[in-house]
Amino acid sequence: MTASTAAALDVAAAEVRALREANWPAQVPRTVEYPAGAPSMTAHLRHWAEQRPGAVAIAFYGREVTYAEFDELADRFAGLLAALGVRPGDAVGVYLGNCPQFSIAMLGILKLGAVHVPVNPLLKGRELQHELEDARVGVLLAQTDLLDLVESVRAETDVHTVLATALGDMLTAPTDLPVPFDTAADPRSDWHRVAAAERAPGRAADPDALAALNYTGGTTGLPKGCEHTQRHMAYTAATATLAGGSRIGDPGPVSLNFLPVFWIAGEDFGILKPLINGQTVVLMSRWDPACAAALIARHGVTDTVATVDNYVELLDLPGFDGAALRSVVNPLAVSFVLKLTPEVRERWRAATGSVLREASYGMTETHTADTFTLGFQDGDRDLTADPVFCGLPVPGTDILIVDADGAPVPIGESGEIVVRSQSILTAYHRRPDATAEAIRDGWLHTGDVGKIDEWGAVHYLARTKEMIKVNGMSVFPSEVEALLRHHPAVAQVSVVPRPDARRGQVPLAFVVAAAPVAAAELTAWARGNMAGYKVPDFVVVDGLPMTATGKVRKGDLFERANALAAELGETK
Repeated sequence: MTASTAAALDVAAAEVRALREANWPAQVPRTVEYPAGAPSMTAHLRHWAEQRPGAVAIAFYGREVTYAEFDELADRFAGLLAALGVRPGDAVGVYLGNCPQFSIAMLGILKLGAVHVPVNPLLKGRELQHELEDARVGVLLAQTDLLDLVESVRAETDVHTVLATALGDMLTAPTDLPVPFDTAADPRSDWHRVAAAERAPGRAADPDALAALNYTGGTTGLPKGCEHTQRHMAYTAATATLAGGSRIGDPGPVSLNFLPVFWIAGEDFGILKPLINGQTVVLMSRWDPACAAALIARHGVTDTVATVDNYVELLDLPGFDGAALRSVVNPLAVSFVLKLTPEVRERWRAATGSVLREASYGMTETHTADTFTLGFQDGDRDLTADPVFCGLPVPGTDILIVDADGAPVPIGESGEIVVRSQSILTAYHRRPDATAEAIRDGWLHTGDVGKIDEWGAVHYLARTKEMIKVNGMSVFPSEVEALLRHHPAVAQVSVVPRPDARRGQVPLAFVVAAAPVAAAELTAWARGNMAGYKVPDFVVVDGLPMTATGKVRKGDLFERANALAAELGETK
């Protein structure tokens, strides 16, 4: 980036800030502060354990973990890691679904100054091997029912110690709630070792040290690790609090979270935001509308983040009682398959009295929660302005639109979205090339297309062309292609999105075979080597359409995918 371009971006950022200041909603605070006095998650856990030791931090199917217990168990997990030889800067993997142990492990890792590596429990085979290898994980905490999968790839990684826990390890009493996993004691579990470990001595956190590697797909090969710090986490948690119209440090709100906490949005709303405020999070291991309704009523849940589909499922429950959900005052919706429309909003408002709003714009590289929509819902201004309305950047964040040369474009014109904030990744782990391409003079180039309107609000127009959204989960064709090339019968492959009425999109792989192979065989292999939501449909072809310079003409494949969807009745 040239000096003149950098200066032009600074000028444009100041102009957009002035616009948004003039249109700032009165109910959204603007000052970022930290109740514990430092932008560190471990400092906030200690702070609330001292200030509100008996307050519930995590409610999980009838089991309530107080802040004092949360702090103690995180200390003990840190102590166990230290006894196993883990030192500051070492990578520790957490390969779990949603359960209190995930949060305890994460905070224990951070307390030790080690690096938290959340691993998607849906990963299979080579995907798992890649992330463990790339992060150089030495110690891995894994779900007991995933141990066989870990062992199948462990020899190809640096993992020397595997600790195990079952999802129900911390459930101590029967519950009337529908628990979606086996609660019987699992003899393979090591969680008793955590409770018996010596508490690690306290240490001051460095807010700017590497604290986490959050893996994200990309347009060039397998997932990359986004390097994040505790400052990134604390800033995100604080600004997400402001975005909901709350004062930072108010312990009153209660969140319901079923979003996977290995996913950075689930981490933000299921761990970080409640923790920085000393609040309760009601944690679910997976979505169940009837159970969610019961938990909201039982715990007086005030804050929810769910897909539009999830809210419709609640409304469609037999005998649905909207009055039981009137505690929910801050319901955020994510549009994936179903979109948030004035009609859906009015149906929810009539039933519960609260207003559904779109959540925010963001990505793993920015720690996700970069904008807010509160204050723009009157008269459905946000839903009718121009799809997709993402709102104003949170306090301390700048968002601009630039052209192909990286120069700012005038208000109202479309281009690439770039972001500057206290939460953008420090670097892509072990990828200086990708880092230099993405972060230029402090601005993250997202690859997304958008525009900024006369209010200073961000509008998202399109994801990077390469991304496929399957039930809201990101799938990058290049990643699926890289995995499929390991199959000996695959000579060439190109993956594109195919419209799907139920899931939004699905990956469709066009394969040129090196040897006779059936689509069913490729599907079976893919299911053993990649997460289920990434497994593509297959079309075996004689050749791929190519340009004169030897590139795949993906436009032709997009057309074929759309035609196939029409034949299958999958278009909407």
